[in-house]
Amino acid sequence: MALRDLREWIALLEREGELVRVAAEVDPYLEITEIVDRTVKAKGPALLFENVKGARHPLLINQFGTERRMCLGFGVKSLDDVAVRLEEVLEMQPPQGLMDKVRGLQKLKSIADSRPELVKKGASQEIVLTGDDIDLDAFPIPHCWPGDPAPFITLPAVITADPRTGSRNVGMYRMQKIDKRTTFMHWQLHKDGASDWRGMGERLDVAVAFGLDPITAYSASAPLPKHIDEFMVAGFLRGEAVELVQAKTVDLQVPAHAEIVMEGYIQKGELGVEGPFGDHTGYYSPADLFPIFHLTAITMRRDAIYPSIIVGKPPAEDEWLAKATERIFLPAIRMTVPEIVDYDLPTAGTFHNCAIVSIRKAYPGHARKVINAVWALGLLSLTKCVVVVDEHVNVHDYNEVFFKACANVDPMRDVVMQLGPLDQLDHAPTLEAFGGKMGIDATHKGPAEGTRPWPEEIEMSAEIKAQVARRWQEYGIPTNK
Repeated sequence: MALRDLREWIALLEREGELVRVAAEVDPYLEITEIVDRTVKAKGPALLFENVKGARHPLLINQFGTERRMCLGFGVKSLDDVAVRLEEVLEMQPPQGLMDKVRGLQKLKSIADSRPELVKKGASQEIVLTGDDIDLDAFPIPHCWPGDPAPFITLPAVITADPRTGSRNVGMYRMQKIDKRTTFMHWQLHKDGASDWRGMGERLDVAVAFGLDPITAYSASAPLPKHIDEFMVAGFLRGEAVELVQAKTVDLQVPAHAEIVMEGYIQKGELGVEGPFGDHTGYYSPADLFPIFHLTAITMRRDAIYPSIIVGKPPAEDEWLAKATERIFLPAIRMTVPEIVDYDLPTAGTFHNCAIVSIRKAYPGHARKVINAVWALGLLSLTKCVVVVDEHVNVHDYNEVFFKACANVDPMRDVVMQLGPLDQLDHAPTLEAFGGKMGIDATHKGPAEGTRPWPEEIEMSAEIKAQVARRWQEYGIPTNK
């Protein structure tokens, strides 16, 4: 069964020994970041800080910080199991017989049942604060890094509606606190929230939900096409629709079981200097002009729990949000580029700096075709470096990939350089969000690609491997496990 809300998720984490409650007083100014950074890098537990200095609510953090917790959140043994469910829908074919028709109807019903459900009331509106009662100081919003100018909200589900079509968008965008009733909204150039903002009239309604069940929270970070509702995808992955209620002061619908919802608006043309911010790139993203979010209401559950995430030099907690996306969206990538076998977005590459792709190579120049295809795939178009290897290479084994990239590459022949769009947070390009991109063809080469005879790769025979495996204990050689 799907987890209904954050509290059921916390209870599951506690039962599984994956959460520690911290009763000691902790300071949201830098101290929490250092505690969490050490915990994440040690693959430690989720943390519920119950006594945050100056705040009236507890803080949940590192809920997504390991692969096991991500799998618990999705209710699977492996993140690839989530991808299998998505793949079954993407690969639906016209039914051939009665059983095919039945299975197809079951899949279509599953999709139909995934649409968000509007309910009359929800726990997220047990308390409603407006006017002078709105106070962001009540929440334990961490001031993350020494160079940050203020506390930052880092795990929101930001809800807007496209002013032209009315379609809903849910995204995860950082929000720098300005005062008790206003924040900045960091809508990056390539994100759908920024598209809604660019198309707005004089005012754009915005709602921001915090403290969701793990799948719905994840959906806010998923790089979905603009016309696909993130809450519908969350419902499909949960196997149960996300319940929504009408917001109190804006014309939007918000999660009924959220811990906290901030309602408000953005006024056309109102900008301020946001940042710098210690970002997932491992560097401070520079200060720049971004819109200002004015709160008109805060609604919440009684005894609401505020969630956050710390990003910085990888690995950080966001690693497993990104890895979930990597695994879940493999079937969709294969639908567009079917020769792709697997791919990996290395954590150290901060996910948009490098993609490793394995392919079923069928003809000369095939790797170059795939490199250019990756640079045309949604937010993968922002990838700075694409490395292509043969299908038998394990893209998740970085030693094996590095071996192929060194052994199989003639830089004059196999490196593709071109200009294109880049992530707005990338500080290296000469121009913001635009610069050089590199593709590396690390596949085997044939005569048609202008090579000398390609040597055979060293590989022990299967018989000897099996023989040694059978006799290993006889040798008395200790192994490190």
